[in-house]
Amino acid sequence: MTSSFEALLPSTERALLHRVATAQVEGRTPSLVGAVARDGRLRWQGGRSCVDGQVPDADTQYRIGSITKPFTAVLVMRLRDEGLLDLGDALEKHLPGTGVGDVTVAQLLGHSAGLAAESPSPWWERTPGTLRPELADVLGERPLLHPQGRRHHYSNTGYTLLGSLVEAVRGVPWEEALKAEILEPLGLRRTSPQPVAPHAGGWAVHPWADVLLPEPAEDLGLMAPAGQLWSTAEDLCRFALFLAEGDDRVLSAETVREMRTPAVPSEAGEWGSGYGLGLQLVRGDGRTLVGHCGSLPGFVAGMWVSVEDGVAAVALANATSGPAPGAVAADLVRIVADAEPRIPEPWRPLPEADPALLELTGPWYWGTYSYGLRVVADGGVELSPLRGPGRASHFRAQDKGTWIGLDGYYAGETLRVVRREDGTVSHVDLGSFVFTREPYEPGGAVPGGVDAEGWRGL
Repeated sequence: MTSSFEALLPSTERALLHRVATAQVEGRTPSLVGAVARDGRLRWQGGRSCVDGQVPDADTQYRIGSITKPFTAVLVMRLRDEGLLDLGDALEKHLPGTGVGDVTVAQLLGHSAGLAAESPSPWWERTPGTLRPELADVLGERPLLHPQGRRHHYSNTGYTLLGSLVEAVRGVPWEEALKAEILEPLGLRRTSPQPVAPHAGGWAVHPWADVLLPEPAEDLGLMAPAGQLWSTAEDLCRFALFLAEGDDRVLSAETVREMRTPAVPSEAGEWGSGYGLGLQLVRGDGRTLVGHCGSLPGFVAGMWVSVEDGVAAVALANATSGPAPGAVAADLVRIVADAEPRIPEPWRPLPEADPALLELTGPWYWGTYSYGLRVVADGGVELSPLRGPGRASHFRAQDKGTWIGLDGYYAGETLRVVRREDGTVSHVDLGSFVFTREPYEPGGAVPGGVDAEGWRGL
């Protein structure tokens, strides 16, 4: 992503600036910066400050708190993709001696391991990490509060364990792996464990008076993988677009799609939100946002991307509470996506026609339910109901004559073509379901057979 702007419409830019300015005033924060990216480019940035002549821009560092967690999750997923661990592995297999070794890597990523949310006293965000030199100091005497895998319970200590897992498997410090495997390949030159000028200072704003108090900026030590990083609005926009599209230098599009998939059910009453593998998921106004929010004393941050709209937005502020940058960033996405809808790419025919694939297109019947099968790019197919609701899925081509489901009910299921001895197509098998060219086709391979007398009236 380059810093050169492709300007939005003046009316859109004014709406974005109004949202940022309003958030800075209503949130009573010393400064606030917002940025929007689309199609690989930073399209807009805007900042407000209580100090004349010191307005932050998209290159100003703020502390991002728990937005550090998606970075740690990406490092873990890289280890999985390299075959160095499995998401179903118990922590003990790679990081022995923690006392919670039965929890799995996937449970830690999705906050379903049952671990406590915080480290024992003193308040870890405002005290130096040297007070917690060992994992036992981070976990405390009662690290598990809930049964494993049964519920979502947000856990900073869980991401401390994941950071230590990365170090144990990779054999280098978490910060070194982060720089070599994410920051440098993606060009995130202004993201770092420690602040690098220009950066904002952290402040607390009195809840009942317009006065300030400086907040400490502690090195979190072992808990760094849960919330240590400093970054800029531009870098985080770039990272958000990566979480939508993937980058084979870091993670494939398929793996970031996996990260965006809900890992466990949401809490009761929170059906509009969820959590994937290191990513928060929010659904509202017909739009799904993927990203994360973060806070540490003196700072709050929000980063979201709408994959469908191709719009990413970030909001960063230097106050302990007040401006709700997650809501601000979500509004920045909405403003751009609604005011300037994405222009679709032109329709283009496939580069070549595969007769064997074309033979499979058209209507198919699962019992009496009618489905249509279409060929898409790269030899993939789509299967969807011809009328009404039903189980629609996209499939990626595998070995000759088979496809793997990517989403919906048939995610992970295999679609295969079954041919007769003479080579003609008999039916399509999808996870044991038989699809035939006619509903209950006479003589077809329908489980249980078809009544020999055929269709009849009363």
